[in-house]
Amino acid sequence: MLKDSDSAAILPCRDMAAAKRFYTETLGLPLAEDHGDVFAVRTGSTRLNVYKSAFAGTNKANAVVWDAGGEVEAIAADLRGKGVTLDEYPDGFDEVRDGVHRKGDFRAIWFRDPDDNILHVNGGG
Repeated sequence: MLKDSDSAAILPCRDMAAAKRFYTETLGLPLAEDHGDVFAVRTGSTRLNVYKSAFAGTNKANAVVWDAGGEVEAIAADLRGKGVTLDEYPDGFDEVRDGVHRKGDFRAIWFRDPDDNILHVNGGG
């Protein structure tokens, strides 16, 4: 049944205005819908839904992952330039430089939104 259905990520937030600024301005994702306490942005061929919740920031694992191909370093530099702090998880990687984790040709970055949701970008180098 579900194998033929599309899926989308959904993230909780406490401050809708801060979340909307982060996803549309900092990350540059186009706003697809806005219903006040729920909004959606487009990301590739999918949508990322954000809703108001008192439980925002309680997840301590990856919430969203993007496959960026060979663009991980460029995305990391862009995010750093916008003041986004990249997390570091060095275990299992050959090197972590400027927040970019490297293992062979694989590249990955992690960062957080204003509600402490962990966002992940990976791809080949």
